[in-house]
Amino acid sequence: QVQLVESGGGLVQAGGSLRLSCAASGRTINIVSMAWHRQAPGKAREVVATIQWSSGNTYYADSVKGRFTISRERAKNMAYLQINSLKPEDTAIYYCTTLGRWGQGTQVTVSS
Repeated sequence: QVQLVESGGGLVQAGGSLRLSCAASGRTINIVSMAWHRQAPGKAREVVATIQWSSGNTYYADSVKGRFTISRERAKNMAYLQINSLKPEDTAIYYCTTLGRWGQGTQVTVSS
């Protein structure tokens, strides 16, 4: 099994930036891809970005294109989500996921 731990969330003003981190441990050799999801209050969970572990190919939801950047450091089993130009609607708990496993999430709160 893989264990995931997110960090880097916080309270920021609109227009600010954050870098979220996801540390993977355990059977990381099986990782094929990793995704960042978010869940805003009263809304369904949604995928915001994914990255292929080997190639580095990425996918972004339309709502975050141009503002979010997903990356990974394979040697460290780390994934990142750089979030720029934060908007109040980005307020959510952000989770990293892989191999059917989820981290505990990290809260991002954006004030207007």
